[in-house]
Formats: sequence, structure tokens, C-alpha cells
Amino acid sequence: MSLQQIVFLILFIAVVFLAYRSYGRIIKAIKLGKSYTAEGSKGQRWKNVFLVAFGQQKMFKRWIPGFLHLFIYVAFLFTQIELVEIIIDGVSGHHRFFADKIGPLYNVIINFIEILSVLAFVSTLIFLWRRNLLKIPRFVKPEMNGWPRLDANLILIGEIILIVGIFSMNSADLALQNLADSHYPDTGQLLISSLVFENLLQDMSQSSLIVMERFGWWLHLSVVFGFILYLPYSKHLHILFAFPNVYFASLKARGAIENMPVITNEVKSMMGLTDETGSEITDELPEFGAKDVTDLSWKNILDAYSCTECGRCTSVCPANLTGKKLSPRKILMDIRDRSTEIITQLDGSVKESDFDDGKSLFDYISEEEIFACTTCNACVEACPVMIDPLSPIIELRRYKLLTESKGPSEWMPMYNAIENNGAVWQMPGQRFDWANNLESN
Repeated sequence: MSLQQIVFLILFIAVVFLAYRSYGRIIKAIKLGKSYTAEGSKGQRWKNVFLVAFGQQKMFKRWIPGFLHLFIYVAFLFTQIELVEIIIDGVSGHHRFFADKIGPLYNVIINFIEILSVLAFVSTLIFLWRRNLLKIPRFVKPEMNGWPRLDANLILIGEIILIVGIFSMNSADLALQNLADSHYPDTGQLLISSLVFENLLQDMSQSSLIVMERFGWWLHLSVVFGFILYLPYSKHLHILFAFPNVYFASLKARGAIENMPVITNEVKSMMGLTDETGSEITDELPEFGAKDVTDLSWKNILDAYSCTECGRCTSVCPANLTGKKLSPRKILMDIRDRSTEIITQLDGSVKESDFDDGKSLFDYISEEEIFACTTCNACVEACPVMIDPLSPIIELRRYKLLTESKGPSEWMPMYNAIENNGAVWQMPGQRFDWANNLESN
């Protein structure tokens, strides 16, 4: 076994181990949420996965970024073929394992990857320009300051480095093939790498070409390994979580809001629609809605970790557009940050049942934000991976209104009137008093 194989295996095992721990911690964070049952047709769910998650259907509502993202996305998918080959080469000590096994198809695949890589390179430069120079409004909202902006740029820069590694490896490999080195199997003519070879590498020595080829190989591999370990701390976790998130997304009509059984039964009892059922009276006051991430469903937390931070939700939010503080994207980012904070402390040997850091989601999200929501579902419709920012907003609002009896001063008279009179207007009597003597008349 060569030194390169030993180094590769050590790195590979280390990455697998660290990735297992990092992704396992995120799964634990998602499981902090309450139970959630995905209702509806499995066929429709799989259809959504193929069209929305895999097919990027909703991205094309904005066709310019949609096509740019498509180039990067497709390049990412096909580059995995080359990555598989690199891993096999690293373990076995071979060079271009597939080259002499799939014949002319190998040349077609590598050329296609190179063309996609060029398109991805151009798209990446445009995305960097849009974020940092053009400054698209949804990319410069307050919640994007600091780490979120740096995170997006780091991934785009990483994409450029990955492409540099691909062409360094392929062009030097092509030059070494021309030197009739038996270690480098014939890949056929490579459209882009041939241009690099003909214009830049013809006068390089064989030893320099070998160094360049190995540099490209290790650079490609290092970026991929780094990306795997970086994903749990990045918005680009959606690359993995978008698929289950779309599958478990609600299939109900946009305007359908989950009722609370306790409240529903109480209202029915008050209106005489059902027989009152006795329940044990206790001094403990019930809690409604959500105060912390543990009161949300695990799907709400999965939504947060699937968020792409693209800001499409915020860019169509009528509350945000009229200058109010609410940003649906920020709500999801806050849920993710709070979940990460809790699971980090639990990892420090604190039992979940004993956990209490004296904080809640309301340390991240203000009342002004949740009460600014118009429940119009524009954010839900806009999300390219079928995230539902409205659901946690409603749960947080329910907690404030029903558990703490807090809300905007303009709202409270209406709620008090409903509670006391059964109508939104303040009236001296009950809403249905006028109907009491209808039969006698």
C-alpha cells in the first residue's frame, strides 16, 4: 500500500467519523420537536420530491437565478461520478478506475462534467456579483449580516476552488497521456482541458505535470471533504434536507390552519354543539401554542434546517414590504439557531428532561414580528423547498394570546368581546339573545 493510499484512508475515515457526529447532532436537534404526521397521498409526496426537490420546479418562478442555480446544481450532481472514481482510486491505488471499463461513455461523461463546470463557474461569479456588488435587496436584510453573508460567499468561493481542482487535474492528466505514460489511461479528447493544455501546459516537464495533476486531485478531494464537514454549520444543508422536507410538507390547502382540539371542544360546548364532557379541574393553567422549539413539531425544526436563506419568502411578505419587522426567513433562522443552542448544551451531558437555560424562542423572536404576520401564505408559496414559515409564527402567536393573554392593544378588545359575547363587537348582551323568543313569536 502506497503512502498516498494510507493518507487517503486516514482522511476518509476521519471525515466519515466527524460527519457522523455532526449530522447525528442535527438529527437530535430535529427530534426535539413534537410528533408530526404527514397526511395525504404518498404518490403526491413522491411527485413533489421529483418535481420540486430534485427537479427544482419552484426555482424557475424567477428564471434568471433559476437557470444559474440549475447549472450549479446539475454540475454538482454529475461531478459526483468523478468523485466516486476519485474515492475508488484513493482506496485502490488505481488511476481513473472507470476509464478503461466503460469505453467511449467515459469521454462523454467527463466532457459533460467539464462543460457543466464552466457553466457553474460563470454562474458562481454572477452569484458573487449579485450578493456583494449588485446587492439584491433580499440578500442585504438585517438577518443576513455577519455569518449568513460570509457563509454564502464561502460556499461560492469553494465552488470556484473545486472547479480549479477539476481542470488542473484533467488538463495535466491529458498532457501526461500525450507523453505516453502508461499510468494515465486514455480518456479521449477533453474539450475544455485540451484548451488549457494547448495554451498553458505544453512546455511543462513531466514531473511538473505529475505535481499539477496530483495537486488538482487532492484539491478536488479536500474541497469535497471540507464541504461534507462544513454542511452542518451552513445554510447549504438544504442540499440534503430539502428532499425529506419536501416529502413531509403539508398537502393541505394553503389557507388551512391546524385547530387546537382543546379550544375546538370548548367552543363547541359553549355553542351547544356537543354534550359537555366533564374533565378534572386542576390548578395548573394549560399552555397553548409554542414558547420554545420543543413545543413545535419536528417538521417545523426540519423546515428551519432545510432553509436555503434565499429570502424569497421575505421578498414577498406584505408585512416586510411595508416596513414592518417581520421576516419569515429570520423566523426560520432563529428556530434553527435556538435548536442548535439547545442540542449543544444537551451534548454537554445535560438531560433533556432537566434542561432549562431560562431562555425561549422569544429571546430570538419579538412580539412585534409574530403579530405583524397577515397569515397570507405568500411565504409558503414562494419557498423553493416547500418550507412553511407560517406554522411556527401561528404557534408563537397562540402562546402569547392564549397562554399569556398578551397581544397588540388594537386586538385585545376584539378577543375579549368574542370571549364574553361570542362576537367581535362589544355588545351589552350575548350574541344569540335576539333569537331566544323566535319560536314563541
